[in-house]
Amino acid sequence: MLYRENQRNGDSLSRLGFGCMRLPRKGAGVGIDIKRSADIIYSAIEQGVNFFDTAYIYPGSENALGQILYNPESGGNWREKINISTKMPLFIVKSGKDFDMFFSRQLERLKTDYIDYYMLHMLTDFDYFDKIRSLGIEDWVKKEKDRGRIKNIGFSFHGSYNSFAKITDAYNWDFCMLQYNYLDENHQAGTAGVKYAYSKNLPVIAMEPLRGGKLAAGLPEKATSEFKRINQDRTPADWALRWLWNKPEITVVLSGMGSMEQLNQNVRTAQESEIDGMTPEELDAVKKVVGIMRENIKVNCTNCGYCMPCPANIDIPEAFSRYNESVMLSRTHIISQYMMSAGVLAEKTQFASQCIKCGKCEKRCPQEIKIMDELAKASKYLEPFWVKTAAKIIRRFTVGGVKNKNKI
Repeated sequence: MLYRENQRNGDSLSRLGFGCMRLPRKGAGVGIDIKRSADIIYSAIEQGVNFFDTAYIYPGSENALGQILYNPESGGNWREKINISTKMPLFIVKSGKDFDMFFSRQLERLKTDYIDYYMLHMLTDFDYFDKIRSLGIEDWVKKEKDRGRIKNIGFSFHGSYNSFAKITDAYNWDFCMLQYNYLDENHQAGTAGVKYAYSKNLPVIAMEPLRGGKLAAGLPEKATSEFKRINQDRTPADWALRWLWNKPEITVVLSGMGSMEQLNQNVRTAQESEIDGMTPEELDAVKKVVGIMRENIKVNCTNCGYCMPCPANIDIPEAFSRYNESVMLSRTHIISQYMMSAGVLAEKTQFASQCIKCGKCEKRCPQEIKIMDELAKASKYLEPFWVKTAAKIIRRFTVGGVKNKNKI
């Protein structure tokens, strides 16, 4: 395994991280298959993977990882060989007292007395972060760092670049985690966010490198053929991972590996990938694949941002990006991503349906897009009745204590 140095503390982190959200299960609706998961995790550690990521809300994940790492019959002191990364479930935190409660449960589940890389889970905008700060999160983190129970503090992020930059500057973070892949260069924090973090000497953990598997098995035939034209043996997953490891700004790439085959393939790719290791021809092939996937886009939005800010708090470019994905990815996948980027867990939502038809955006759009009409179409596709119902229920049980300033 090849490693990259955490520039903040000198840790040597495996460039391939193990995402534990997709550990193999016994069957639909059944718990994690501990034996199969253990075999994969032990093999990953033996092959040099030393960064394992989980979260409070991943069903059974923390318990499974703790059980596997502390299995006396396994014959290995696995915990000391790896870095555990997990996350505080902010969206179900109601008061400052909850920090201790959730963290204690996590330590118990993971059968450990410290977390190497701890995160505030799913920050979406600065107002949301400000709310968590008002509950005393900074004092709590300091207390746990002083006790040695948190080694590094970071945040996972699903929101716009501007919010990301603002949150990055607001606290002395040790690292961050972003959704990033070759299709998401201009989505959420995107490439601009990755470069901004790097300029701040902040390690970047890249999640969703394969877009939930869509960049591994869901490419159009024309896109797959473009990759094959350059290299017959390389899989679409290889291309997506190499594209990330080509960048000096990325410290760890997380992959949810549910089989030994996936693990071994990703380890091979990690060992063969270097910073600036992709040729101009290969990088051009990736650009062509993105172009192929966007050939039939719905809205000719270039993500220039001239339409922003929106008086109704809509992230217009992000809404159009998700709507355009309807020609590439499954509707369920797109809608789940859209709900997150639209701030379903934030104090202020950014749903397309919030448009008040003021027309200010259209006057500023260099592409002369009929933004109000296109937002209505995007809303119809991205916000069917069940999405609005689900959003209201989610918000009632997560940010219910905060009066929502926008109606869904």
